[in-house]
Amino acid sequence: MKIRRVLATAVAIAVTTPAVMLSVTPAFADTEPAAQPQAKPTVKELEKAAAEAQKAYDEAVAAEKVARKVVDEALSDSSPLAVAAKAARKAAEDAATAKTTADKAVTDAKAALDALPAEATPEEKAAAEKTLTEAETAATAAATAKTTADAEARTAVDLADDARVAAVRVYGKAQAAVEETLAAKTAADAALARAKEEENQGGGECLDEPGLTTVVTGFPSKVTAGTATTFSVRVTNGTDKDMEKVLTYASVHATDKSGAKDIAKYLKLKWSSASSPKWKTVDGDLYIDTIGALKRGEHGDIELRLDVDAKAPAGQGLTFIAGDYFNKDGCGLTPDAAVNKFDIKAAAGKPTPKPDPKPSKTAAAGSGVTPQGSGSSVPVNTTNGSLAATGSSDATAQIALAGGAAVVLGAGAMFLVRRRRTGADV
Repeated sequence: MKIRRVLATAVAIAVTTPAVMLSVTPAFADTEPAAQPQAKPTVKELEKAAAEAQKAYDEAVAAEKVARKVVDEALSDSSPLAVAAKAARKAAEDAATAKTTADKAVTDAKAALDALPAEATPEEKAAAEKTLTEAETAATAAATAKTTADAEARTAVDLADDARVAAVRVYGKAQAAVEETLAAKTAADAALARAKEEENQGGGECLDEPGLTTVVTGFPSKVTAGTATTFSVRVTNGTDKDMEKVLTYASVHATDKSGAKDIAKYLKLKWSSASSPKWKTVDGDLYIDTIGALKRGEHGDIELRLDVDAKAPAGQGLTFIAGDYFNKDGCGLTPDAAVNKFDIKAAAGKPTPKPDPKPSKTAAAGSGVTPQGSGSSVPVNTTNGSLAATGSSDATAQIALAGGAAVVLGAGAMFLVRRRRTGADV
């Protein structure tokens, strides 16, 4: 049974969002605070903290749903304020029409008065003057009514707009609360998982070994459903000691374009080496046990193949590639893991069967790594808790930020708490 890492249970990573830095309290941090060291929390204390973090997250999610409903109502044309604003605008339009009509009546009355002939009787003149006076009075009232209606319309519209802005702001705060509580929950869960593993397993921790490195070459920036792509991994012992057993860790994660749906089931990693040239699927432990011993200064080469099922939807993917060594007197881990981000393109039509890629003779022979593709990889540092990756990303704004953030934080945190104990089975 190979070494178990918590990362083997990591959730799929959403590569459409930026990598998330985990910020945790000293109780959950890997490093001691600069001030007085704090007592290490017990499993019971961490269970309580994890339960409280879960509760806070659940409440934040519920509040976000309520805030979303408020936003939907505020943006709806049928909301009370929107209906009132519409009615006020209609009243203002009617008042403007009434004023136009009244003004025309004044103009017509003046024209009628001016058009009276010289021989008009006093009664005719008096009637025309009365009509003008009444028209002017009506016009003045109509103007006042229009001014009032315009002001009421502006007020009603402003109230509706203010309500929309306020609702959106509240929703934004609710989303931020979801992300913050999710980060706390993920950190608490990771700390609890680490503590339980330390409690169940004896022995000391495996230490970071800067001299043990993994370099990925030829990883593509884009893959298409229904195809397979090969790339190379070189593990090098750059230390001043011999390593009795070296293992390579490899995992692949993927989500759809929304960043919330795990589609990793459509992706498979296979490996090949000089000692085992036939393609083999990376097993559930996510370890490749083929390099064996590496003397100081030596390296081992592995070729990996990424198979993408023809049914895979468009999305984004990410791989972790790392290395561990185990000696009788201790063990070590690569401080950095190569992270490779790539886009997944859905098949345009019925996929055309293609032959499986054959292992590279150069890589299989162990004499070097031949570059393939155009992708790149960058390290993930497991000491300071940062997660970095390169590659293309979908910058489309999403309302459902929490879903994407959840899988990012989940995979990132679980990678950070991968096992570092000498007592593991190998």
